[in-house]
Amino acid sequence: MSDNTLGIVYVVATPIGNLEDLSPRAARLLGEVALIAAEDTRHTARLLRHLGLAVPLLSLHEHNEAARVDQLDERLLRGESIALVSDAGTPLISDPGFVLVRELRRRGRRIVPVPGACALVAALSAAGLPTDRFLFQGFLPAKPGARRQRLEALLERSETLVFYESPHRIRETLAAMAALFGKRRMVLARELTKTFETFLDGDAAAILACMEAYPDQARGEFVIMLAGAESRDEAQSAKVEGAALLAALLAEGVGVKQAASIAARLLGGAKKGWYAQAQTLKEKR
Repeated sequence: MSDNTLGIVYVVATPIGNLEDLSPRAARLLGEVALIAAEDTRHTARLLRHLGLAVPLLSLHEHNEAARVDQLDERLLRGESIALVSDAGTPLISDPGFVLVRELRRRGRRIVPVPGACALVAALSAAGLPTDRFLFQGFLPAKPGARRQRLEALLERSETLVFYESPHRIRETLAAMAALFGKRRMVLARELTKTFETFLDGDAAAILACMEAYPDQARGEFVIMLAGAESRDEAQSAKVEGAALLAALLAEGVGVKQAASIAARLLGGAKKGWYAQAQTLKEKR
């Protein structure tokens, strides 16, 4: 149990775009703490000015986080409370703070979450993909080989896959996903809660083509959500359903090429694969 005379670390979620998303509780606590540990003090200073607050700031990012632990713990031992914030959204979710929270918790300090905006949850809530199970992967590796290796390891995962991506790598990432995941459904969320918020729905290749046609769609911060792999039972069921559809179409006199197009449109998958299957069925008739 923690000592009631010690300060508290409040892990405070801040807006990911729309400042109205900051909760009244978060705003109050940001004004009450003795210090705010921020990923980028300049960014957080703008938020404090918006709130009319003047609270001391201390930078805490991936390069100095470990070195800040003792310094911040001294403040807690003096009974001073601290707020931990990132540039946007919930700290520790692909943002700094894990090392600090882990070490202070090990020392018995009290860590209190102050919930609020999170790009991961916001994107999933509006994507129309299964959310009962999802696998969050944060940012993929920057190097092509490592990125491909990570994606290959996820090919058979049945959960909805969620990634963050930056504007200068979004095209490369979509191209890599198109090569590996093919026609699997994807939803791309861009600039969440901001003026130009956009959701693009399709497969990776289609979304990449949209970006090439409309370059503005490649700007901003992204959440990529990818449908999980079908289970073996689902795949077998889809195979049986597809064969039945093709057989019915061929029986009605529909040509092989047209039957393949209809199956691809209704059931998904590559038209080339449906064509080969329809051709085989026709030869067996």
